Amino acid sequence: MTEEFTGYQRALDGLEAVLCAIPVDGWDAPSPCTRWSVRDVAGHMIGGQHMIRDLAAAVPPDNVNIAPGRFAGPDPVEGWRAARKECGGALTPAALRRAIPFGELGEVPLRDFLDGYILEILIHTWDIAQATSQDPALDPDLVHHAFATARVIADPLRAAGLLGPERPVPRRADELTRLLAFMGRSAGSGEAPDGP
Repeated sequence: MTEEFTGYQRALDGLEAVLCAIPVDGWDAPSPCTRWSVRDVAGHMIGGQHMIRDLAAAVPPDNVNIAPGRFAGPDPVEGWRAARKECGGALTPAALRRAIPFGELGEVPLRDFLDGYILEILIHTWDIAQATSQDPALDPDLVHHAFATARVIADPLRAAGLLGPERPVPRRADELTRLLAFMGRSAGSGEAPDGP
């Protein structure tokens, strides 16, 4: 297993820890993602596991940005665990080598996609933690890695309206604060970005 793929698994572990700590009344709380509740963000990430499973099988994936709460089901934690297990089973060596479409970058191996997907996992782990008063304790090495990904993909996301404008940060802000600001989030206030 490569370091990048290990990082993807560590990012999933961090998200799972935050999902498991959401109180019963926390699922319908508003999240830092405009118009999305905590359940919607969790559903988006559960749907993301379905999406990756489908990409691994060369099946056209569902759009996980449309009504994402539908993926959460009656028990989002159980839904997450089931989706993660099913997705993990689909990530065979052959599937990880499969070329998949990746926007303006053309096609990339699924393994490389998962390497970049760490950014998505970390940002939405923070979103859910922020909305439910948790400290996500994001891995600094993964944050550093995700920031490099963010710099590559941010412009097309902003152009598509999927990412809010970059926010200002204090001069001596840590890397997580700078990443969040780059992704349209404000670590201090929980202000909402324009998109997921």
